[in-house]
Amino acid sequence: MPIPPKPAPAPGGDPDAGRALAAEVRERRRALGLSQRDLAELAGVSERFVRFVEQAKPTIQLDTLLAVLDALGLGLAVRRREPR
Repeated sequence: MPIPPKPAPAPGGDPDAGRALAAEVRERRRALGLSQRDLAELAGVSERFVRFVEQAKPTIQLDTLLAVLDALGLGLAVRRREPR
């Protein structure tokens, strides 16, 4: 069975931003000595959702992501992009 292609990022989206966020969450979770299950319980989300965040899935819910970041002591910041 062929592997389906990855969905295209949203217009103006930066696929590297999702990967950077995933890496930061994974590194912080590991630094705190938490399993994905531990983090899911702390954040009140499913373990599957934590996996999706760490895999940089493009369709995660923002409010749920914010709960995961809060459990890790992280925040989300918005910054202006440089023109392309």
